[in-house]
Amino acid sequence: MQKGLKKLVIWAVILACGYFILSHHFIFIGSDLRLLKKSHLTLEYTIFSTQGKSIESIMNVDDLRKDGIGDLLVEAGKITQDQLDAILEKHR
Repeated sequence: MQKGLKKLVIWAVILACGYFILSHHFIFIGSDLRLLKKSHLTLEYTIFSTQGKSIESIMNVDDLRKDGIGDLLVEAGKITQDQLDAILEKHR
């Protein structure tokens, strides 16, 4: 019985980790890691680095833009709120 319970707990932890990975973007802004909640479960853009990418190219990714990467860029000081508003207006 003890062995079965241990196996159940291990599977529950594995499933919880999988759900967490599917439901969050792991965004690298410089050397900082930021988490961004996904709007739906997917593996697309689970790990994303902004290094070497222009702000325009980052904001052109629909999933990331809709999930709020612009706010992370403002928090990190990469763009201002006014710049973000102008970019978002282009995509409406």
